[in-house]
Amino acid sequence: MASTPQPQAESASDGTDALIRVRGLVQGVGFRPTVWRLARELGLAGSVRNDGDGVLIRALGSAPAIDALCRRLRAEQPPLARIDSIERSAWSAAGEAPQDFVIEHSAATGVHTGVVPDAATCPACRAEIADPADRRHRYPFTNCTHCGPRLSIVRAIPYDRANTSMAVFPMCPDCQREYEDPADRRFHAQPNACPVCGPRVWLEDAAGNALDPAATGGADALAAASAMLAAGRILAIKGIGGFHLACDAANAEAVTELRRRKGRYAKPFALMARDLDVIAGYATLEPGAADLLAQPAAPIVLLPARTDAALAAGVAPGQTTLGFMLPYSPLHHLLLADWDRPLVMTSGNRSDEPQCIDNADARRRLSAIADALVLHDRDIVNRVDDSVARSMDGALRLLRRARGFAPAPLTLPAAMAGLAPVLAMGGELKNAICLLQDGQAVLSQHLGDLHDAATAREFEHTIQLYRRLYEHKPAAVAVDAHPSYHASRVGRGLGAELGVPVIELQHHRAHIAAVLADNQWPADGPPVLGIALDGSGYGDDGSVWGGEWLVGGYVHQRRVAHLRQVPLPGGSKAILEPWRMLFAHLDAAFGWDTFLREHANLPLARHLAARPVGLLQRMLAGGINAPLTSSCGRLFDAVAAAVGICTDAIAYEGQAAIELESHCGPLQDAAGYPFAFTAQAGARVLDPAPMWRALCDDLAAGADAREVATRFHAGLANALTELSVELAEAHGVATVALSGGVLQNRTLFEALCARLRAARLDLLTHHRVPSNDGGLALGQAVAAALLLQAKAG
Repeated sequence: MASTPQPQAESASDGTDALIRVRGLVQGVGFRPTVWRLARELGLAGSVRNDGDGVLIRALGSAPAIDALCRRLRAEQPPLARIDSIERSAWSAAGEAPQDFVIEHSAATGVHTGVVPDAATCPACRAEIADPADRRHRYPFTNCTHCGPRLSIVRAIPYDRANTSMAVFPMCPDCQREYEDPADRRFHAQPNACPVCGPRVWLEDAAGNALDPAATGGADALAAASAMLAAGRILAIKGIGGFHLACDAANAEAVTELRRRKGRYAKPFALMARDLDVIAGYATLEPGAADLLAQPAAPIVLLPARTDAALAAGVAPGQTTLGFMLPYSPLHHLLLADWDRPLVMTSGNRSDEPQCIDNADARRRLSAIADALVLHDRDIVNRVDDSVARSMDGALRLLRRARGFAPAPLTLPAAMAGLAPVLAMGGELKNAICLLQDGQAVLSQHLGDLHDAATAREFEHTIQLYRRLYEHKPAAVAVDAHPSYHASRVGRGLGAELGVPVIELQHHRAHIAAVLADNQWPADGPPVLGIALDGSGYGDDGSVWGGEWLVGGYVHQRRVAHLRQVPLPGGSKAILEPWRMLFAHLDAAFGWDTFLREHANLPLARHLAARPVGLLQRMLAGGINAPLTSSCGRLFDAVAAAVGICTDAIAYEGQAAIELESHCGPLQDAAGYPFAFTAQAGARVLDPAPMWRALCDDLAAGADAREVATRFHAGLANALTELSVELAEAHGVATVALSGGVLQNRTLFEALCARLRAARLDLLTHHRVPSNDGGLALGQAVAAALLLQAKAG
């Protein structure tokens, strides 16, 4: 992994007056009171204020004291702050010199700073809501400058109360005193509130009638909700960035009923547990997992499930992992206070729809799913889903970047500070947009799959929101080269509306650009060998790519190898019905008639023979609705189908590959299936035909799904490594960059990383953004900006 450069160091000044500019995530995190406290301790006079560039400090005092202020700001910055740079210059106080150090009101200037992500409840606030003597005892909206909602409630920058959904809640005298006291941790905590003046929570039945907590077994709405969950009821709960649907994860009847009502029959449910001790009773806390779960971002973390976990089987069917998160708001802490087992805490929607964020929408869409609704009157301005992470190859890997991480700006190499502003539209699945400006990339929260009309509307709303929040005026719009992507169509329309160029970028080249940017690879750095493995992306030749080797940098990447192309029978139907890809791969490896002669007794042969394979043969022979694909994701689908996993259909994207990995054993001593290496049109080709012959021989000999899955993963890791080493030597490349959704497969990813390192190749992998299409917009934005720069130069 490339090391992350440290923020720009400040230079010492010989004068006694200094103008200090602090850039980074320094608004809404208690930064100004920290400056105020330190300045007073050091005997400095002057002022500090927020503006569109970050924080501006005017300091009057001795040079050693000003030097100490800059040093201590780095060492003692608030928990949610991130200093990217401290810049100093001389300042002469006009008129009478200040005698004290004060905090000034925010200044309205151009926006060059960031919005802080929503943050989980801090220990001090948790202690208050648990203390019967505290005025915020059991208050579900308790927060301070170290925690609480940010992106989910903000409408504009600067991040002041008037620009949030808390503007409608005037503070009581007690809260106002806290808010105005620089020595209080709630100084300028914009969502600051208490039971006297702040938002309130209540409970309704599915018909919209208010429920009396006492009648349902609780002292207040959350105690009553907890009792209802314990009784097996399903609840819709309004949280920080949207609604959840919750039930007792140990109650099989409740979990089954939630799946039926929600229309989500196979995809795993996320779980929320009171504390780490509860999680440890159901999953293995791997090294680093406890810290990851407890960090302010509070993501869902995928953990190995314990074999003795007493959960309903329907929580995560076909999985060997469980997705756990800890409570991240006071409301969740209060709800789970008495629970020694987990709750299902899944997104508040019907399957494939966007998460509900307002009360009226929840009443309309969730009343047929939930028995009751936990509602409150603080508006959620921006939908923010839960983030999902996993520890792989010894580091945090984000699978979904949303609450807790977005929209924290991603720093880029210093040499990119002068790049023109670009708006990148991302892909069609797992969409997120990206704004590039001032040498930083702002990647939005996860938005979802744009096939859904409501998600598509949310996508367009988010474009307008981010352009407004950051006062972003793009010099170009970057889009995926696919002619039919909704994101690309919107981007082309926006480019025409703004009169700026629209830059089309091939999907897998954008993936490699994304992993380069994720690792702050220099624009003029040496070429890398990029390996992009995913389900599908529009290729240069109009075929469907997805198993690609590319040599180059951010902008110019030459395709030097790929997986062997096979037909995609039925086009998009082949993505939903893995048996089609199984047929295509067997036909490519054997020829269908030969396969039937040699393996007629295999269950998969009989299963396929009952399918309309004659129609598929005619489609393939005529090239009708059967585009060629080099997709690694579709290869996984085919292997899964061969061993009876999701053979007929998948219920969610990636299901076949995910369940195939769950059958996999250790790879250390596995004899991997063989692959062939050929050439076509000047590119190397990785051909799985020998793998299919060996796999079918194994099945004929009685091999089970575990043996096949293990040998497939081992063989694929070996083949990917062997071809990559060959290509690196042939092209004089020392660094391999890995990207694409297939690399979320922990078994394959860790095996591939170990083998490539053993071959003495350096690796670039994703850390700050997902390897799937959730990180695509980052690559699009940086590559497009560099193309603009090259054209201008």
